[in-house]
Order: sequence, then C-alpha cells, then structure tokens
Amino acid sequence: METVLQLEEFMTKPSAALVEDIKKIDGDILILGIAGKMGPTLAKMAKRAAEEAGIEKRIIGVARFSNKDMKEQLELAGIETITCDLLDEEQLAQLPNIPNIIFMAGNKFGTVNNEHFTWAMNTYVPGRVADKFKNSNIVVFSSGNIYPFTPVTSGNCGEDVTPIPVGEYAMSTLGRERIFANFSNRFQTKMLMFRLNYAIDLRYGVLLEIAKSVYNNEPVDVTMGSVNVIWQGDANEYAIRSLLHCDSPVKILNVTGPETLSVRWLAKEFAKRFNKEAIIIGVEQETALLNTAAHAHKLFGYPRVSVEQMLDMVANWVELDGATLNKPTHFQERKGAF
Repeated sequence: METVLQLEEFMTKPSAALVEDIKKIDGDILILGIAGKMGPTLAKMAKRAAEEAGIEKRIIGVARFSNKDMKEQLELAGIETITCDLLDEEQLAQLPNIPNIIFMAGNKFGTVNNEHFTWAMNTYVPGRVADKFKNSNIVVFSSGNIYPFTPVTSGNCGEDVTPIPVGEYAMSTLGRERIFANFSNRFQTKMLMFRLNYAIDLRYGVLLEIAKSVYNNEPVDVTMGSVNVIWQGDANEYAIRSLLHCDSPVKILNVTGPETLSVRWLAKEFAKRFNKEAIIIGVEQETALLNTAAHAHKLFGYPRVSVEQMLDMVANWVELDGATLNKPTHFQERKGAF
C-alpha cells in the first residue's frame, strides 16, 4: 500500500462473517466520538458491510467535527453526521434514539494538568449517554490500561482479573466502565465493555513508533518489554460484531492479537527489513501491561491480518514516508502519566 486511499480501502473491507452478522443487528448504528483514530474506518466498514449484505442500515457518526474535512469525507462514504458536543446537555438530548450505540468518546492524551476534562469525558459523559440511550445496545470502548502490570512469564490478564488502574487516565477509564455498568444494572441496558490493547494503523501505533525509531537510527527503549497489538481493521470488525453480544449485567471483552510480542524482537525485525542495526536501550522489566483476548477469538475468530503482515506493511509505509497522524501511543509509559 502506498496511499491513504489504498490503506483505507484495505482496512474497511468487511469479512464474510461481518456481512452475515450485520444482517442480524436490528436497527441502525450510532457512533459517538467518531472523529478519533478508529471511528472513521469503523463507520466505513459498517457501511460497506451493510451494502454488501444488501440491507438498508443508517450509520450515523457524532462528534464535535473541529476538522470539517473529516465530516465531508464521512458523508461522501455514505455516513450520516451530527455535530454535537457530548458535554452539552441540550445537544446530547437532541440526538436521535438509535437502537445500537458504539461509544468511542473519551480523553487520554493531555490528561496531565488537565485531569478535570479527562474525568468529565470519561465518567460524566458516560452517565449522561447511558441515561439517554437506556433502551439501546451499547458497545463501550475501554482499555487494557485498567489492568495491573503482570509478569510477562505468568500469563496475561483475562477478563476475570481485577482492574488495578495506574494513573488518572486509567482510573477514569475504569470509572467509565463503572458508570455504564451502574446504568446497565438500573435499566437492564445491554452493554459490552470493549477492552482494547493497541490497535495498529500504518499512520499511528506501537509498530509505527518502533519502526520509525529504527529507520531513523534512534534508540528503542525496551523497559516496557512486551506488548499486545491488533490490526485496526480487525478491532473495528470485532467492535461492530460485538453489538450482537451486549448483555446485562455488562459483558467484558478483551480485544487484541493472540501474541505477546517482545519490543526487542520487533525492533530487530524492523532492522532486518531496513537493513539496519537496531539501537536498543534499557532493560526489560519483569512486568508489562498485557491482556489475553482468547474469548474474543472464540467469538470472532483470529485476526485476519497477522503480525508478519503488519510488520511488512508498516516497514514499507515508513520507507515511503507515508502520512502519519502524529498521535503517539506512549506505550512505554509505566506510571500512567498521559
């Protein structure tokens, strides 16, 4: 892939399983917080799946849309858009009552010295949304950041592991889950908590960050020695299909790839592709932020895009100086300061 157009064409292509599942999702889909890193391609994938299934299904995206180009691009793809600040009670109240909600709104980066806004977006807004859409199915994007750091050699966190969030972002993310769960228990709203660890796009993500460091002869810090990743297209598909698995009390679902990947190994793999030497600094700690998505793989199958494919695509993108979003993951962060 050499262009963003080619990338998005590949990333938004629905699988046969998604095309079948979208027929079973009763009603339209409303995506709250669509303008982030994953929302636009998720919406386009859902629209393509509905078209391939031969069904009429509105895909509606809600955001502030400070980037007007994003709004126009979505509308050209057949996505309906609504400009709305979810912190504004009147604007939120005017949103249409849609039976299927994918909640992607929230704040992570810039939390330090702006903690109040992160808590407002991650805990207050969920309460207002859960009350407004109490009769809908809701897939809630969450994060593996809420889990404790675990020994790399002892197995990753499953859905039954008690969260021990580090830092205000992670704490407020757990707060998001708890607020939604409260409304699920109160109104029997069917929900699913979508605990995602590191989606990969060629324009951002853990692999891009490591690849760029190697390509630019910059050091790769391996203190956070292991990571989980999943291709963004696969994560998006899982999220759409999760609308069929919402429940009350809420269902918890870890989402990532099947491998635990060594950061040192990833750096060396990119070095091979660039015909360079990886510059490694730091020493791997015994613990890392990891989860296991075995249950998601049982429900939806293994990701369609493998680690080797991602490595090849990212390396090629870096060599071509492809477009990036300049949104670092800070996957190396061990103190929760985002």
